Amino acid sequence: MSTTSKTITLTLFITTTLLASCNAAANATTKPLFPAILIFGDSTVDTGNNNYPLPTIFRAEHFPYGMDLPDGKANGRFSNGKLISDIIATKLNIKEFIPPFLQPNLSDQDILTGVCFASAGAGYDDLTSLSTQAIRVSEQPNMFKSYITRLKGIVGDKKAMEIINNALVVISAGPNDFILNYYDIPSRRLEYPFISGYQDFILKRLENVVRELYSLGSRNILVGGLPPMGCLPIHMTLKFRNVFRFCLEQHNRDSVLYNQKLQNLLPQLEASLKGSKILYADVYNPMMGMMQNPSRYGFKETKRGCCGTGFLETSFMCNVFSPTCQNRSEFMFFDSIHPSEATYNVIGNLLDPKIRGKFQA
Repeated sequence: MSTTSKTITLTLFITTTLLASCNAAANATTKPLFPAILIFGDSTVDTGNNNYPLPTIFRAEHFPYGMDLPDGKANGRFSNGKLISDIIATKLNIKEFIPPFLQPNLSDQDILTGVCFASAGAGYDDLTSLSTQAIRVSEQPNMFKSYITRLKGIVGDKKAMEIINNALVVISAGPNDFILNYYDIPSRRLEYPFISGYQDFILKRLENVVRELYSLGSRNILVGGLPPMGCLPIHMTLKFRNVFRFCLEQHNRDSVLYNQKLQNLLPQLEASLKGSKILYADVYNPMMGMMQNPSRYGFKETKRGCCGTGFLETSFMCNVFSPTCQNRSEFMFFDSIHPSEATYNVIGNLLDPKIRGKFQA
């Protein structure tokens, strides 16, 4: 073989090897870490289940909700755009938007890659959902059972359980329990005169949900902690009629204590559930960081929502007649309770490497 032929052959070999390496790297980057994503909880992750026949006032199927979605239409998400669950699913290359399970026209592909069972107004405490008429978090695993039945009908029992075993489960709830049952409406205070007792009750309810999901096949579980509840705009309005809008520090301390207990509980749960991986999702510290140093994240307003006055408006009170801010990305909250898509993006950017670190290993 001539020198020229050897050179050409070597060049082709190197080129082919490099292309194969690049393709392998690209596939490793784009291939989803999980085959599906399954969502349980409240309005922070409800992608539209409350749109469907439920006797609840907690709905976001009207403008200005959804105004920054690709089609600019409200679809049940309590924000101006994507929710944290959508952002996680996008970052993990699973899908861009997670459909609600109660959506009547779900495709087989929707089912294969995961759905949302969450309901705005829900809580771990059944009493919370009784007052809001939302789907109880404790009831959401029953919807999951119906989902599994349909999944088995599409791919068969074995493949369905493989998808369930490897799917990422996200659970996000808790604030409604404390705000609706303890702080603003003291339904549980007679039974639990000290907040620590009620926290323990809620954590036991959460544990029951995790154990039930595990019994149904879930193995990879992400559990969200509480936000700084004392800094939610509506909470400051109802509890602290001060023009300077100070956060309610005691309620923030309650959030910190609950989150510490949750972080202690989850490793114990993981150890007791063979083959499980359970990760705590910190939302408290990222949100406090945004409030303490808003300009770092591009925010100009952290104490009121973008919709209406931003002090009280949420759900039906945030509507087509409510004036909205021009630059939603400068507002930490979209309404008086729920974060903006910009806030969820910050939290998603922080959670993504933690999810990969925990579940990729």
